[in-house]
Amino acid sequence: MQAFIQGVGIGGSLIMAVGAQNAFVLKQGLKRSHSLPIAGLCSLIDALMITAGVAGLGHLILAFPLIKDIASIGGAIFLLVYGAKALQSSFIPHSLGDETSKGTDTLKAAVLTTLGISLLNPHLYLDTVVLLGSISAQFEGSDRPMFGAGAVLASFVWFFSLSFGARYLSPLFQKPKAWCYLDRFICATMWTIAGVLIWPYLF
Repeated sequence: MQAFIQGVGIGGSLIMAVGAQNAFVLKQGLKRSHSLPIAGLCSLIDALMITAGVAGLGHLILAFPLIKDIASIGGAIFLLVYGAKALQSSFIPHSLGDETSKGTDTLKAAVLTTLGISLLNPHLYLDTVVLLGSISAQFEGSDRPMFGAGAVLASFVWFFSLSFGARYLSPLFQKPKAWCYLDRFICATMWTIAGVLIWPYLF
């Protein structure tokens, strides 16, 4: 149980950090747009990455830095474009009613965006496969998969809580200004992460 609890604590602390994935899940949760599949997909991706890390695949990423380079550059471009769209949206007055009724976000678009934000972010691989994988190496026998199970549970609880808990903020987002601030926050988050990803390749 100690390994499981440590997995929940360490995994949860990594997952809950403000990032592109969390910002996207929050916005879609507020819009009540495909909340279940988005939360499920994010949790599934994390579960697969954590399992891979516990199984020892983190050494593969460290051995082939080209994987990280491709993900970093591709992820930065993706986040810059997504951030620009969020910034553009912040100048268009809209309320929660507009967002939930216009129905422009298809399930396919939501799934592809979730995959892009998740899989093109090298921090996903570094945090789950490499970092959690390295920490799990200190456990022996059945304790190692228990540590991974705890981290996976933390991921599922977080993403579903964030996605479905966002609706409790609905009264605040009836105001157009609130959406303006959220879109600009998302833009700042996306561009900051993109900058961090691409900075080492500029200098």
